[in-house]
Amino acid sequence: MTAPELRDAILRHLTYSLGKDAGTATVYDWRLALSYAVRDRIVDPWFASTKAAYAKQSKRVYYLSMEFLIGRLLEDAIVNIGLLDEAGEAMNALGQDLTTVMLDEPDAALGNGGLGRLAACFLESLSTIGTPAYGYGIRYEHGLFKQSFFEGRQQEAPEEWLQQVHTWEFERPEAAFQIGFGGSVKEQGGRMLWSPDEAVVATAHDTPIIGWRGRWANTLRLWEARAVHGFDLGAFNRGDYFGAAEPEASARTISRVLYPDDTTEDGKRLRLKQEYFFTAASLRDVVRRFDSEYDDLSLLPQKVAIQLNDTHPAIAGPELVRILHDEKGMALDTAIETARGCLNYTNHTLLPEALERWSEGLMGDLLPRHMDLIRKIDEVHAKEYPARTVAMVENGDVKMGELAFTMASHVNGVSALHTELMKETVFQELHSLHPERIVNQTNGVTPRRWVLSANPRLSSLVSGKIGMNWVDDLEQLKELEPLAEDSGFRGDYDTAKRSNKAELSNWFAKTHGVKLDPEAMFDVQIKRIHEYKRQHLNILEAIALWQEIHDDPNGDWTPRVKIFGGKAAPGYYFAKEIIYLINSVAEVLNNDPVTSKYLKVVYPPNYNVSLAEQLIPAADLSEQISTAGKEASGTGNMKFALNGALTIGTLDGANVEIRDLVGPDNFFLFGMTEPQVVARRADPEHAANAIAADPRLARAIEAIRNGAFSGGDAERFEPIADDLSGKDYFLVCSDFTDYWRAQREVDAAYRDSDTWTRMAVLNTARSGWFSSDRTIRGYMSDVWRASSALA
Repeated sequence: MTAPELRDAILRHLTYSLGKDAGTATVYDWRLALSYAVRDRIVDPWFASTKAAYAKQSKRVYYLSMEFLIGRLLEDAIVNIGLLDEAGEAMNALGQDLTTVMLDEPDAALGNGGLGRLAACFLESLSTIGTPAYGYGIRYEHGLFKQSFFEGRQQEAPEEWLQQVHTWEFERPEAAFQIGFGGSVKEQGGRMLWSPDEAVVATAHDTPIIGWRGRWANTLRLWEARAVHGFDLGAFNRGDYFGAAEPEASARTISRVLYPDDTTEDGKRLRLKQEYFFTAASLRDVVRRFDSEYDDLSLLPQKVAIQLNDTHPAIAGPELVRILHDEKGMALDTAIETARGCLNYTNHTLLPEALERWSEGLMGDLLPRHMDLIRKIDEVHAKEYPARTVAMVENGDVKMGELAFTMASHVNGVSALHTELMKETVFQELHSLHPERIVNQTNGVTPRRWVLSANPRLSSLVSGKIGMNWVDDLEQLKELEPLAEDSGFRGDYDTAKRSNKAELSNWFAKTHGVKLDPEAMFDVQIKRIHEYKRQHLNILEAIALWQEIHDDPNGDWTPRVKIFGGKAAPGYYFAKEIIYLINSVAEVLNNDPVTSKYLKVVYPPNYNVSLAEQLIPAADLSEQISTAGKEASGTGNMKFALNGALTIGTLDGANVEIRDLVGPDNFFLFGMTEPQVVARRADPEHAANAIAADPRLARAIEAIRNGAFSGGDAERFEPIADDLSGKDYFLVCSDFTDYWRAQREVDAAYRDSDTWTRMAVLNTARSGWFSSDRTIRGYMSDVWRASSALA
């Protein structure tokens, strides 16, 4: 498509799709017109891909996830179909700036962090590779929440992304399923019949996901909950205006908000409803599609691979058994084996509390037939392994991790370390019973989004040296390794990084009124706020550094800007207190005339994909400082390394593999290993001992306790100070001294800019293995037994 042709298509949509004149059109109008014009170019390969999958009777992959953090889609689509130059020319001819128009697109509020962004990367890679696939999730009206800060505290407001037209989706009213809750179960005609007493309708909205070079497109199908019988006109005419709208409002509640606060019983009920709602709708869609092609249910595992992204869709096991046994008439044992042949489970956590549990009472009340089937599945497993001690139902709870494991043909970890720890910890006994079931698939990220689009300066430099084939064969970045010794290339690489930093500095000044020195080290920690990710270790070191600078204001200090980003769950009190502390420390440090030229702390609110795309290319240092044994993988660590940020981190998650690949000399390691963590935690005095051994640590905690960052209010951050000096479960104090040592090594390395740039080049050159294309090929080979339809 030429630029003039694209220009004409944009004008046609502006006039006939939007009813606007070019002379009065806003940036919003131009963005919608461009999006529709680009979407037109995606529909043909999308249709062709669907037809090819049916013609070849290819095995399809179905990826079920509560989150799909897809971010902005316009630039993604333009880049993947090769229209970036043409789009720029077309918009320029129309008097518009392409970048401004693309930045007008809101982020789709469909996720929180790594789990959802991984799902989005996987869908794009599935399309790039040409694997027939569907992503299934919920079309949240408001997603997680829009974060702001008031006097340093996190405030939550609804995300309003759907108040604008979402140009990329197609509503599919013909793809609708009634999803029931509650009711009773009785035997009828030799089969168990579930009669729900409540129901909603799941309506499909499809978004095409185009792969690199536009050769294949898959579908993200998101479900919206609607009332079976919407508006009650009779109630309205009787004057019951609220009651008339209640069914519609109640149904919409299911697809309004991602992760409703489940600290209340009502919150738990809604959360389980959401999980069953999208899982049940997705499985019915899967079976409907299978039935349209085949009439032999025994073929299901050969034609269908279903991936459960964490425990949220774990109810898929009993639901698929219910469909096969209750509705299709398959024998129970056969139904269990057939379902297991289709289902696979990705575990994302070693935190026992993060492996979901639902009370038998709630499960039995909301999904009575499924509670019956969970008990039967558990009984079948117990008969097969009579010596087992682990069970799916225990102490009045249904354990969704154990259910997902038992009903899966493969269970995968997401980094080499995480996979081995799964075998030793959360699934130790199940692994001993099923030693072939756990496999590793280390996560990856899509290079199209996270290098080519997010970092055009680096992408242009790389392509100028090794060509463009790295974009879908990321390990070709190895060809850059010799250039780490080329002073000219290092200079160009450093120029690209400095330009990214200057651009980010200008953005901070414009949007947040904070002036940052682009020559300072940009030290970035962006991820959801959680104690195990240890943002409080990072800010504690900032406090200690601030105190040290005050002691010697004329010392040889390396200027540093600590940049935080991330949201805390609304009900997670301690995480929200960490945010409050970070912002309070920032207020003091940034206004300190003695230290602010050396140390600043900034925390832009509402961290999302678009903000990550600004921060990661400009980062010098990547903070990956979780307590060893707690981070499953991480994908932010991969994005940073690919974009030339050096990592300071523990031997946790994919940090282990990053360090192995980039080399120990290009990674700042600190902290205890996972066995050392376990041993240290066994000492009830571990925090007190660590504090006593390190005066810097003791002084930093005392500053928090005595009100140095709260206007003298000693009670404000008392819970944090008490936790650090008391139980300190995540061993912040025990790792602080080594973290301080590593940070001073970072300072020294950064002062030698040429050496730092060499290390950064090697990080980029040696991180190509962390492509989601490689991860997906691993799933295809080791888990799904699927193949590319492009082959």
